[in-house]
Amino acid sequence: MTFGTHDALLGMAVLVALLVALLCAVAAGVLARADGATIPGAISRAGVAFAATMGVATGVLTLFGR
Repeated sequence: MTFGTHDALLGMAVLVALLVALLCAVAAGVLARADGATIPGAISRAGVAFAATMGVATGVLTLFGR
């Protein structure tokens, strides 16, 4: 099996989705902490933001994957 252009673009799209999800998680955690949340609460909000962003990104990648 060869690694073609489609596979490379799909891999890059997944990497971009992961980086955007991490950025959203960090931003959500920092904003929650600045709002007065405890550290576990801020981590929980960051995890929810990461999961939501990855869910949306996975859905979009599934729609445009083929």
